[in-house]
Amino acid sequence: MSDKYPPQSGRRRFVKGMVGSGVASAGATGGSVVADVTTNESGIDAGSTQFVGIANTAGPAPRGMPLIPVEIVHGQLKGRYPEVVEKETEDGSTYTSAEEELGGLTYSVRWFQFCGVERAAGIQPTADQDDFLRAGGTYSWQGELDSREVLRVEHFSDYEEWGNGVGTAGLGKPAKAYWRSEGEDLTDIPVIVMRSPEVPKMVAGEGEYARLPETVRTFLDAATAEGFMAWLDKCTHFCCVPSFKASGSGKFGAEDMVYCQCHQSVYDPFSPRLLTFAARPRPEP
Repeated sequence: MSDKYPPQSGRRRFVKGMVGSGVASAGATGGSVVADVTTNESGIDAGSTQFVGIANTAGPAPRGMPLIPVEIVHGQLKGRYPEVVEKETEDGSTYTSAEEELGGLTYSVRWFQFCGVERAAGIQPTADQDDFLRAGGTYSWQGELDSREVLRVEHFSDYEEWGNGVGTAGLGKPAKAYWRSEGEDLTDIPVIVMRSPEVPKMVAGEGEYARLPETVRTFLDAATAEGFMAWLDKCTHFCCVPSFKASGSGKFGAEDMVYCQCHQSVYDPFSPRLLTFAARPRPEP
């Protein structure tokens, strides 16, 4: 059996003892799903869910983190929320959900139902949110932005040269952001937004990206815009908040990847995959 824990971390035995059963219930990185007892909790709209996410390549995380489709409206960045729909249960009752066909796949609110995000008021289909991606974070360049300022294309104008002294400069410019998190008593939903010259190459299947399945590239074509992509920034291990080009990531060969400093999980933003997991139930309204 292969070991995807970085050998430098010295954490394999500790993590295995702490979360082995949780990893088993969540499904493998490759997308397999087994029974998940968490879906027996009270609530609605749970169960086996297929999604496109950035791949987990090392560490204890059981799967990748889901993409959030990006739209640009008058130069401002939005995270696209699925269309609100009414669904019917086996007993004939109805509930409100959100899903739509996007890029040949079913894009659903269930993509984000893990790590407590399923309980966030802003993720509910009934939430009154404008979906704009607002600055909320820790990259030094974001110090020039106002708190919760809507991210704009112009903020990423230097994306083909940007670097922070970690890994390869010019690979992409990231921002920490919040999505559907405006208003009183709403839990912050953390996101990483990145503009990268690699994104259109992934869509086109150029060079090394020819390995990406056509289903994934078709979805990327619909879910990215002008080199922008975004993903829900919740590590699928212990729900920490990772970073792209994070300090200390070089020790684990992750300087050009998304790195979780808590338990050394690594994700490759340039390797999106079609994955499956057991979505947790949302609370009933």
